Amino acid sequence: MTGISIADFAQKMDQIMPEIMKGFARRQHNDVYKGKITLPQLLILELLSRQGASKMTDLAKFMRVTTAASTGIVQRLVLLGYVQREYDPKDRRIIRIKLSAKGTELLKKINQQRAQSVTKIFGQISENDRGEYLRILMQVKDILNKEESK
Repeated sequence: MTGISIADFAQKMDQIMPEIMKGFARRQHNDVYKGKITLPQLLILELLSRQGASKMTDLAKFMRVTTAASTGIVQRLVLLGYVQREYDPKDRRIIRIKLSAKGTELLKKINQQRAQSVTKIFGQISENDRGEYLRILMQVKDILNKEESK
């Protein structure tokens, strides 16, 4: 498919992306796809996994929501047992949110299932095409990150 206009490309992407997302979702059997946790909650769990314990203001900034909104997201994760609130020993006014063992285990399961799905699907695509796809996705990610930092 070469020489496609940006308008036609946008229309095709609009048709294809929901199908791809639905296809991957059908292959998952975890709390995200069972509707027990939301995508914003998953993003918070993944951030905590990468960065460690974080303040509510940092989580809100990452999610680009108010502190009150991030507090609501985190409260549901606390109730599910996926994160814990931790008081700073030097200043009890500072509360950090950290991933619990249950949250770590959930992320491990999600990541394993995600890797299995990607391997099964992309194993049917040539190594060259996978490399090209990854190169383009990295370009898209860089553009998105650049726009976010403005």
